[in-house]
Amino acid sequence: MRPFLLLVAPLLGAACKPAPLVRNPPPVRDSTPALPRPRIVIRDTLLEQRVARLELRVLEKEGQVEELQGRLDDARREVVRAMAKLQSLATRAEAASGMAEAEIALQGLRVANGGPATPASEVAQATQLLQLATAEFDRQNYAGALYLATQAKSAVAAGQGRLTNADRGTLRSGEAPFALPLRVQTSGRANVREGPGAAFRVSFTLEAGSPLIAYSSVDQWVRITDATDRPGWIHQGLIGRRRQTAP
Repeated sequence: MRPFLLLVAPLLGAACKPAPLVRNPPPVRDSTPALPRPRIVIRDTLLEQRVARLELRVLEKEGQVEELQGRLDDARREVVRAMAKLQSLATRAEAASGMAEAEIALQGLRVANGGPATPASEVAQATQLLQLATAEFDRQNYAGALYLATQAKSAVAAGQGRLTNADRGTLRSGEAPFALPLRVQTSGRANVREGPGAAFRVSFTLEAGSPLIAYSSVDQWVRITDATDRPGWIHQGLIGRRRQTAP
């Protein structure tokens, strides 16, 4: 009996001990913060090219509006001069000289007519103005004839400006000349390349705000010359409308 008690006693003592507290394990946390989902940007190349071409067309139309406004201002000034000459009785010789100068300029434009940048509208306009000048000259309205001859010379000058691009060389495939040379400037530091594309070699680099004359475009590339008449191509995104300087 005693040996049995000796065996049972340790078991009873172990049973009487309080059970150790079992704590709930802490929740498992990811030590690495969740990364934000990457933004997926889908680029529509065709749409971007179309927008770029439309921006160039808008720039072209703005240039045309400025040119037309300039002609209107010139016309107003010429009208004032014509009115002054009416008081001073412009001579027959003055009117004849002005008409002859306009006719010579028109003939030069007609010789160049038929090129890729044909200024047919200016030829027609100058021709019509000279016809009106001749009619006024026959009526002995020499002041009116001189005024119309001056307007004809302005139309010829506009046509000669459109031919400037043709003098730059042969048009490339897909190259579209602007109706008028555009006055633009660089919007930032920009490379000017030998051709319409990033694969062409860089000819020179311009600083922001450099004045340019733009003549034509191929997709998003614009043919230009800088202030020193250096030719080249620049990406459309690097140019903008030239700021007007205060008089």
